[in-house]
Parts: sequence; structure tokens; C-alpha cells
Amino acid sequence: MKLTARGYRAAGTRVNGGLCEKRILKLLLVTILLLFVSFKGRAQQSDDYALYANIIYRFTKYVNWPADKKSGDFVIGIVGDSPLYDEMKTFTINKHVGSQEIVIKTFSSSSSSYDCQILFISEDASRSLKKIAALTERSSILLVSQSMGLAQKGSCINLVIVDQHLKLEINKSNIQQRNLEVASEFLALGIIVK
Repeated sequence: MKLTARGYRAAGTRVNGGLCEKRILKLLLVTILLLFVSFKGRAQQSDDYALYANIIYRFTKYVNWPADKKSGDFVIGIVGDSPLYDEMKTFTINKHVGSQEIVIKTFSSSSSSYDCQILFISEDASRSLKKIAALTERSSILLVSQSMGLAQKGSCINLVIVDQHLKLEINKSNIQQRNLEVASEFLALGIIVK
């Protein structure tokens, strides 16, 4: 028996099957596109934190800590849950600050002390910046943050994205209050805030 297009429609198989196939194909393409965008977003975020790790390590070249911070391990602390921890661990393998081995540690935002030279405050812990800044104000700890406006709220260096470019907001007075010295060429790399 030979079926015509009308026969397919009447039988309800081929024409409807073709529509279903097209819908399934569209759904599959949308799913693949969403997975690609999601993967690309995660890759971009990973790239951002790899860049952050590199920059934070470079701070060690431009900031001078007092003599009591130049013995033992050079500790870079991270407050909050952040992909930066893994990136810093990877980036600092076999790297030193002078003769000090670099160690990466995590801290809770509710810690009573922060024994480190650099303390990165992740975006999810940024609401604790004022408390952390007050708790560490007499310590030679370089506070680094990543949320807009935090250089005015106690951070020494704030990493912000402006027009898809990473910018450094540097609060020179916060750095000096912590008995840290910063190279003038470093100050030229950022936006000075008060």
C-alpha cells in the first residue's frame, strides 16, 4: 500500500513524527548551548582566579613587611570559600618570598586571629571586612578584597572589574597604618582611593 502525504497525516505517524524529531533536535541544541555557556562561564571564572593568584603573588615583590614577618613561612590566607585557594596552591608550588616558603591557608570570617602576611577576603566573606580590618589593624597584614568599594572600608588593595578589565584600588593609608611599605611603581599601577 502506497501512502501519500495526506495518508501520513491521516495515519498520524510520519508528519507528527517529523515535528517531534524537530522539537527534540531543537531541545537538544538548546541543551548543548546551555551546557557550553555554563562550561565557558566556569572556565572564565577559573581563569579569573588564576589571574588573581598571579597578581596576589606579585604583591610580594612590591610590598615590604617588617622584620618580624620575614621569618618562618610566608602565609597567604583566604577568608571564605573561594576557588582562589586551589589556584594559589597550584601557582605557588616551589615559590618563595625571599627565603620564606609560601603556605596557603584558609580562615573563617569569625576567626579570632589571622596569622598571615596577606589575607584575601573572598566576595562571600566581604560583609565581614570591617570586623576583620578592626581585628587586624595592629598587624602587618595586607588585606586584599574583590568587591566594589571595599578599599574605602578597610581593605588595602581591592581587585575590581571595570569595563571587563581588572583594576587595583589601592588604599595607601590603610597600607601604611599596617606598618607596610609599598613601592612607588606599584602605586602607579592602581587607582589610589582614600
